[in-house]
Amino acid sequence: MTIVTGGASGIGAASCRALAAAGAQVAVVDRDAEGCQAIAAEVDGIAVTTDVSDEASVNSMVAEVSSRLGPIDICFSNAGVATGADILTTEPEVWNEQWAINVMAHVYAVRAVLPGMLARGTGYLVHTASMAGILTSHGNVTYATTKHAVVGLAEWLSITYHHRGIRVSLLAPLGVKTPMLERADPRFAAAVAGPIKDAGYVAGLVVDAIRDERFLVVSDPIAETWMHRKADDPERWLQGMRRVQQQLEEAALPPS
Repeated sequence: MTIVTGGASGIGAASCRALAAAGAQVAVVDRDAEGCQAIAAEVDGIAVTTDVSDEASVNSMVAEVSSRLGPIDICFSNAGVATGADILTTEPEVWNEQWAINVMAHVYAVRAVLPGMLARGTGYLVHTASMAGILTSHGNVTYATTKHAVVGLAEWLSITYHHRGIRVSLLAPLGVKTPMLERADPRFAAAVAGPIKDAGYVAGLVVDAIRDERFLVVSDPIAETWMHRKADDPERWLQGMRRVQQQLEEAALPPS
């Protein structure tokens, strides 16, 4: 039995389809009630409209899913938002919203499902971050910061609970063709997204990672190259990223 948050669109919807095709019974969770119902009908699952940024709502959702479908085997925390800009123009309420959805929603889901998993000695947690959480993201300080936090949470969970039967995967894609990317600032999207992949392709990678019990899920080999460059020589990597930032700002300047 699998829960997928943010399941009404993008990677979430594609993952619901891929997991159902692999034999999972899926609970589609999203704040978009209509989209949630549509995907649930498509995959012969159930829809639960939920505000994942509210712990009481998450607890209620997990209780409902468990009562209707039984113990939760896989919890895929995928819901996310990407509003925001630079440190000076992004207001505190935007920070609060992104922290609540991009980070605390993962924490709430784990707190709700982990006790049952530990009692059974088995369970799987999947967390969607982004390469923005391992490298960074030009142009959106809140997204880069919160996605770094998701990476840290997933690593901690994998280290802490692996010996107790809990497996963890971290999805950290480059650009994926989703509504979120379509809404991104076009000045930065092309530079920071990398090779754009279809959501269905990425969902297939998630299913493969769960099957193989593999922690890190990346959408393109170039991401691994960039990760190695950052790890091997952080100063050189920062210099390169600064050059990209300067080029982006210069390209966005109005002609003199």
